[in-house]
Amino acid sequence: MSVGEILLEKGKITPEHLQTALAARKGSGERLDRILVRLGYVDERDVLEILGKQLSMPVIDLNEVEVDVELLKKVAKLVHKRGLVPLRGNGEALRVATCDPFDVYGLDELRMETGLTRIDPVLASEADIQQVIRQHFGVGGSTIDEMIDEEDVELLSDSVDENGDLMELAQEATVVKLVNDIVSEAIRDRASDIHIEPYEHDLNIRYRIDGVLHTTQVPAQIRRFQAAIISRIKIMSNLNIAEKRLPQDGGFKARVQGREIDFRVSVIPMTFGEGVVIRILDKQTSLHSLEALGMGPELLTEFQSLITRPHGIILVTGPTGSGKTTTLYSALNTIVSDELKILTLEDPVEYYLQGVNQVQIAEKIGLTFARGLRSFLRHDPDVILVGEIRDKETAEVAINASLTGHLVFSTLHTNDAATANTRMLDMGVEPFLVSSSLEGVLAQRLVRTICKHCKEEYEPDPASLPADFELAPGENLCRGRGCRECRGSGYAGRIGIYELMMMTPELRDLVVQRCSATALLDEARKQGLVLLREDGWRKVRAGTTTPEEVLRVTKA
Repeated sequence: MSVGEILLEKGKITPEHLQTALAARKGSGERLDRILVRLGYVDERDVLEILGKQLSMPVIDLNEVEVDVELLKKVAKLVHKRGLVPLRGNGEALRVATCDPFDVYGLDELRMETGLTRIDPVLASEADIQQVIRQHFGVGGSTIDEMIDEEDVELLSDSVDENGDLMELAQEATVVKLVNDIVSEAIRDRASDIHIEPYEHDLNIRYRIDGVLHTTQVPAQIRRFQAAIISRIKIMSNLNIAEKRLPQDGGFKARVQGREIDFRVSVIPMTFGEGVVIRILDKQTSLHSLEALGMGPELLTEFQSLITRPHGIILVTGPTGSGKTTTLYSALNTIVSDELKILTLEDPVEYYLQGVNQVQIAEKIGLTFARGLRSFLRHDPDVILVGEIRDKETAEVAINASLTGHLVFSTLHTNDAATANTRMLDMGVEPFLVSSSLEGVLAQRLVRTICKHCKEEYEPDPASLPADFELAPGENLCRGRGCRECRGSGYAGRIGIYELMMMTPELRDLVVQRCSATALLDEARKQGLVLLREDGWRKVRAGTTTPEEVLRVTKA
């Protein structure tokens, strides 16, 4: 029986899956099992188990075996070219991991390269093999080796002024592949940003994963190709490669793993060259429900009562990267219906929402938040989302919209819910307008969640915990040990912690009197306001996150 038939018999795939894969194989020459894995119909591990039984080859987990690093470096070309990972040898035989048991030519090449009489192949997943390669050679290691070997590629330094030569080098196939490797690795690791930072003797590449920067392994020789890499990114982003003295902003789109992804690019001049930050915006990311974002039952009920009101302003506050836009999108997704006309004004549009009319800001041609919002009111909307209230003009137009019967959602950069009112007053908005239009303020932060693959309970030391976290006698907490799935961090994914201040008559009176944020907070606390930090401690006790994460994103 073929692998496809065995998978069908075991119930791992459906007949439709098999037919689709067979159709995709026609004319491609690609193995059927590879197509099934690539299309996401079956896990690679299931295929390896079947191949292992058919070919009498053991299947291993590369994270649990020792790799012969010295030999790995010696046969680097074969490692990159054939995906072969030498594990251990005894002078006569060599155990080697492969994800392709039919690659006999690769095994023969390895035999000739090492001079060993016997090669004993074992099966490992392609993902594990690529992880080993990245760990020991860095992202784009094979491409760097290829570039160094190419005699027709001239290595350029930052001091080169011939932009024509730089343009030519930036479009070399190897440079294109190197940049693709860097971007693909970031997407594979669920990164939100790529940071390319030049220093005197090296080029640092970091990925922001779950809100925290991680330095990724890159080959030492990558510094020699700094100019080509940055020029390639500029070409992709329609930026001027000759301009190296001024900051530039641009972007590009790419299809990665069947998804269309937007990339926002910012280039700034630094001491040792240009620094680049690439923001990754996956517009096809599925939206989460409000419950999945981390809202508890009580807060969820209050927030849902807010977003179904006929008019008023609802603000979501927090620093950049705290998930404000995601929360607002989820709120819109909750209330979207054929009966409501919903318009959004964003910079940029981060997700596409079915049934919602979305407009992107274009300040270069005069389409600002305030101007767009004025035009929106002539489109007879029921609900309006304004990406951000940045100035008095936008704030006043938003307030006027809410007072004329529209429900307005927006974001504001403040540290907590109570300071949102005073921030509006600081912009110059009249207190009575803020008091009469604002319905509620949701402050939020994102904390990393404990990796489910390496989660464990432990008994914490009470002395190591913050004073405002009360530990019950015998109470255990959870943490992540660190594993392959979470890159050893112990965390995978993020969840929100929230602070919802519902406007009451008492709070509205304090706003009209221009009382301080402290006075507003004291009154809100009397009415049962749960602080960000307190919501964080609830999630620590629930085993969702750790005390360290709550301390990282909140203040006492």
